[in-house]
Amino acid sequence: MARNADLSTIPLVSTTQPRRDIPNRTGGSSAWWRSPVAAPLAALLLASIVLVPMGGDRWIADRIFAAEGAHWTLRGSFVLTRVLHGGGKALSTLAWLGVLAMTLRATIDARWKPLRRPLLVLLLSVAVSTLLVSSLKHLTRMDCPWDAAIYGGSHPYFTLLQARPAGIKPSGCFPAGQASAGYAWVALYFFFASVRPAWRRIGLAIGIGAGAILGIAQQLRGAHYLSHDLWTLAICWFVALAIHRLSVRRTVHPGMQAANDGDRSS
Repeated sequence: MARNADLSTIPLVSTTQPRRDIPNRTGGSSAWWRSPVAAPLAALLLASIVLVPMGGDRWIADRIFAAEGAHWTLRGSFVLTRVLHGGGKALSTLAWLGVLAMTLRATIDARWKPLRRPLLVLLLSVAVSTLLVSSLKHLTRMDCPWDAAIYGGSHPYFTLLQARPAGIKPSGCFPAGQASAGYAWVALYFFFASVRPAWRRIGLAIGIGAGAILGIAQQLRGAHYLSHDLWTLAICWFVALAIHRLSVRRTVHPGMQAANDGDRSS
C-alpha cells in the first residue's frame, strides 16, 4: 500500500448496517450448528465431559509425563519458557499496542474513520478476555499438573469438578493465562467480519493457532491440562462475541433494528 494511500478507497463493510455474515438465527443456512453461541457451547460441553469426568485430561497428562521420563523435563526448557512463554506474551502485548495505535489514528484521521469502531471492538475484546482469564485464575485456585502427587508434586490429584481439599495451598492454573495471550485474538474473526468478511476465518485461525501453540507449550511443561486451554478459548470467544454484538446494536439505526427484528420473527 502506498504510504499516503487513502483508506476510504478500501472496500469495507459498513459498520452502520445490520450484520448478517455471522449466523445468529435458526433454520435454513443458519442452523444451530453454525450459530456462534450454540455450536461453541455444545462443543465445550461435549469436550469438557470427555476431558474432566471421563478422564481425558489425566489420560493426556499421563502420556506427556511418561514421554518426558516420569518427570517434567521440559519445565525449564529455554524454548518453552523464554521463547514461547515469555516471548508469546510479549508479542501479544506488542500486537495490542499496535491495535491501540491504529485506533488512535482512526480517531484523528478521517481516512481511517471506517476502521475506528472495529479496531476499538478488537482492542476491548483482547483486553477484557485476558483480564477476565487472569481474574478467574485467582478465584478458582486450581492446581497445575506439576502440583499433583501423581506427577511428582505434593498435592492430591483432583479434577476441575471436585471440591478442593482443605488445607491445600492455592494455585492459579485455571483458566490458562498464557494461552489467553493467543486465544484472545479470536476477536480477529469479528474484526474482519466487520471490515473484510472474506478474511474472518483467517482471523479465527490466527487466534486459535496462537493460543494452541502457547497452550501446548504449557502442557508440555506440566503447567496445564487440556481442559484449561479449552475453557480459555471459550471465554475469549464469548467475550469477543458479546462485545461485537453490543457494538452492532449501538451502530444500527433504531428503524433498521426494528425492521431487522421483524425479519427474524417472520
